[in-house]
Amino acid sequence: MKTTRFTDEQIIAFLKQAEAGMSIKELCRSGGFSQPTFYKWRSKFGGMEASDASRLRDLESENTKLKKLLAEAHLDIHALKSVFGGKALAPQVKREAIGKMIQDHQLSERHACRLVGLSRDSYRNPPQPDQLTRDLCERIVDIAHVRRRFGYRRIHDLLRPEFPHVNHKRVYRLYRDANLAVRRRKKAKRPLNERVPLQLAQTVNEVWSMDFVSDSLSNGRRIKCLTVADDFSHECVDIAVDYGISGQYVTRLLDQAAIFRGYPLAVRTDNGPEFTSRAFMAWARAHGVRHILIQPGRPMQNGYIESFNGKFRDECLNEQWFQTLQQARTCIAEWRRDYNEVRPHSSLGRIPPAQFAQQHRSNSNAAANTNHQVWE
Repeated sequence: MKTTRFTDEQIIAFLKQAEAGMSIKELCRSGGFSQPTFYKWRSKFGGMEASDASRLRDLESENTKLKKLLAEAHLDIHALKSVFGGKALAPQVKREAIGKMIQDHQLSERHACRLVGLSRDSYRNPPQPDQLTRDLCERIVDIAHVRRRFGYRRIHDLLRPEFPHVNHKRVYRLYRDANLAVRRRKKAKRPLNERVPLQLAQTVNEVWSMDFVSDSLSNGRRIKCLTVADDFSHECVDIAVDYGISGQYVTRLLDQAAIFRGYPLAVRTDNGPEFTSRAFMAWARAHGVRHILIQPGRPMQNGYIESFNGKFRDECLNEQWFQTLQQARTCIAEWRRDYNEVRPHSSLGRIPPAQFAQQHRSNSNAAANTNHQVWE
């Protein structure tokens, strides 16, 4: 901006001479400035005293400083909004924000640390994880790679015996830092139907649910898996794998399972030909087992086995590529053992189904002995 060689006091003195009667042309010639300059001065300083000019100069200087401060404040606000989606409290989030401010907005390290509220020493020297944290992080990654459909809560359940003093929040933080989140699956939109609530079982072997799951070998040949689960303990009673399974095959499987578990009071199935065959109906009548048939087209009336089949597909069938029938049987039997004895179940107090069933049997036996002693 071009500045004049005259001070504000000198300009006001020229204006006073013009007001005293001196001609403008003579004043401009003697002062060494043009008439347009004189008229510009008069529009700006007309009627002012020397003290007023000094105050005006101070006000202009203060206004310039305020504009500069306001511009810097807006720049700080813009930098904060660009790096923070919300309120940031964690130091690691603040360190990332400082780095973005320095790189994207060309702010100094001191300025960025002051805006975020973190000391420069803390920014330059982030904490190093201890040996326990490193071991815990390695175990979380190992389990997540083996059990790909497990979230952080089930991983924490598996880590609890090995790391008893580590809570789920710490596991979640390490799980999230390792970018191990399970992708959510979109639920299919189905038409609204009348829901029939399942009757809750009250004890082990009260109701068994059964259904079929199909898969194929590497050569393209189809195999069928008959899944049987206990509605109360959520144990997998058995999984039969073969090329074809008839109604008589199903009865042989149930007789084999009953040797160790006893016969159930009821079985719940769909209307498949294996479950409505004469062999299966005769078996149910011979052993006094009530046969519960769901309505056609209503698979959620058999919701327990549908939920189990979903886990079976995600954690076993979709993770394996079977070459032979024998390999499929071996892998599925190993998964069934892991499901019953190792894998925690969220609806059972986050313990495996076999452990829950054993606790229920122990409590039932203890209650029966107590009642027997009371009657005696």
